[in-house]
Amino acid sequence: MKHIKDFMMRGLMASVGGPVILALVYRSLPAQTLRVQEVCLGILTSALMAFIAGGISVLYDLEKLPLLAATFLHAAVLFADYILIYLLNGWIKPAQILLFTGIFFGGYFAVWLLVWQIIRMRVKRINRRMQG
Repeated sequence: MKHIKDFMMRGLMASVGGPVILALVYRSLPAQTLRVQEVCLGILTSALMAFIAGGISVLYDLEKLPLLAATFLHAAVLFADYILIYLLNGWIKPAQILLFTGIFFGGYFAVWLLVWQIIRMRVKRINRRMQG
């Protein structure tokens, strides 16, 4: 039950960011006419996308789930979340799925490599301090 509550809280906090980012993207695009339906769908789905992306980080708090399994599940949920929302909104075309997949997993791998390197350096520093 605690993890469901954490999922909901993290998701609600993150869901605010989705529409804000969407508004910034819409504002930065060249002048165009957007239909009310497009804007409403974009607002709702970007909030949902951010809710899921924020909440799913609760996987790393599940002690019984190995880190590798949590990482693969996290990546799969984020990928499904993003690709479905992007397709629903027409932000990418079905022909671009392969390109999106490569960019998504390349970016995901790069972020995790960076995080792993930072943690590795911190652990080494802590170990050096403990040894004297």
